[in-house]
Amino acid sequence: MAFGLPDVLFQGDAGYDPRRSRVSEDTFQNFVRGNITGVITEVPGIGPKAAEKLAASDDTDDRITNTYQLIGKFLMLKGPDDDENKVASMQHMEKFWYYLKERGIASHRSAIVKAIAEKMNMFIPGIYERDCYGDDSDDDDE
Repeated sequence: MAFGLPDVLFQGDAGYDPRRSRVSEDTFQNFVRGNITGVITEVPGIGPKAAEKLAASDDTDDRITNTYQLIGKFLMLKGPDDDENKVASMQHMEKFWYYLKERGIASHRSAIVKAIAEKMNMFIPGIYERDCYGDDSDDDDE
């Protein structure tokens, strides 16, 4: 798979869900509203182990060592588009979630996707359609 939607997507693998993000609201908002420093661990959900996994690759072009490169990968996964098919927001989030999974990120994938998506939505409005996911709270309203 080239970081498209894998065959297992509809076979029980959960995929992206912003409600599974377990990052504190303060941490999340500080990232979304703050300046980007480039330090990869500034992204909510990326700790030292995740940073190591993103930086590890035999192909130097695949190494993600800073926030700018991670954002670049997120934006690359918005395509490819053609006249008949445009990558919709939900598909884009799935592609990024599965990319992180394939890179060995075992936890906080939804937090990372949400943080990068919300940050980019400030610069490119509409790239992340949070309304597609329903209520983002953990409350079980009736």
